[in-house]
Amino acid sequence: MSEKEVILAVDDSPQNLDLLKNILVPEYTLLAATHGELALQLITKKKPDLILLDIMMPGMDGYEVCRQIKSKKSSTHIPVIFVTTMTDDQDESLGFAAGAVDYIVKPVSSEIVRARVKTHLALANTQRQCFREVKKATTELIQNQHDAIEMLGDAGHYNDTDTGVHIWRMAEYAEILARSVNWSTELQQKIRLAAPMHDTGKIGIPDEVLKAPRKLTSDEFDIMKSHTTIGHKILRRSKTELFKMAAEIAWCHHEKWDGSGYPRGLKGEDIPESARIVAIAVFDALTMKRPYKEPWPVEKAINLLRKDAGSHFDPKLVKAFIHVIDEVITVHERWNQSR
Repeated sequence: MSEKEVILAVDDSPQNLDLLKNILVPEYTLLAATHGELALQLITKKKPDLILLDIMMPGMDGYEVCRQIKSKKSSTHIPVIFVTTMTDDQDESLGFAAGAVDYIVKPVSSEIVRARVKTHLALANTQRQCFREVKKATTELIQNQHDAIEMLGDAGHYNDTDTGVHIWRMAEYAEILARSVNWSTELQQKIRLAAPMHDTGKIGIPDEVLKAPRKLTSDEFDIMKSHTTIGHKILRRSKTELFKMAAEIAWCHHEKWDGSGYPRGLKGEDIPESARIVAIAVFDALTMKRPYKEPWPVEKAINLLRKDAGSHFDPKLVKAFIHVIDEVITVHERWNQSR
């Protein structure tokens, strides 16, 4: 047998509370409070399913009790029905403005009380069930999105030489740099998810170019450069803001501040800031061993950023990155230890 739903009745008249008890028990479990302060305490401790609330009470009136109930995350979902002799339109307007869902006029009718309580409990239960289903669906969508991002990030490096945790490490660098230049928390999280997809287009590059254990020829380099446009074409198919950012990063992360980059030769602030951030975060690749080079010490990679600030990299972003370099190094070391 399922537990009875709990109703809190709040009224400064014990007689009125006894009347409500006679109407609602034994179908429901009834709690009683004779003033607003006690009612708020009971709501916190007992978490009733519905509240029947008088308006005219000494001390805190019903309007204020209702406002406090609706101001708290833990109780805002509990339906409140005013039970009162105050029936003017203005009184009802004040009640609904405070957050009540209904009015019952005193002296109460047993049939009306039972009907209104049953109706609003059913509505509240339906609302809670819908909320749970939406929350579950949202959680699944977020997980699916994260899974897709991880797969696209891995796909971009599947046939590449061993990059290990590079894409996930540089994603954290991008988030750190975005935070240091005052991006919103939402955008910081977005670039952390978008950054790992910057090389998605490499799935379209032939193995003999992608895995060449030497410096590429001019023709091979032209083929390699096409990974930016391939990645953009793949990622732009989504209309979400996250994948729009990922698409612009994939397209523009090899552009250079002085306009000498590829694929479009964008210059300065014509390059999206997301791509300028990732261009700096990708410096992590310098610290990795590749077939054509040994890993660089972190300090050597940082010196390259300093040297190329104003030519390859946005000088303001380089300065911001160096300002948070201790945090970057901590992330670098943590990822190395997890390998």
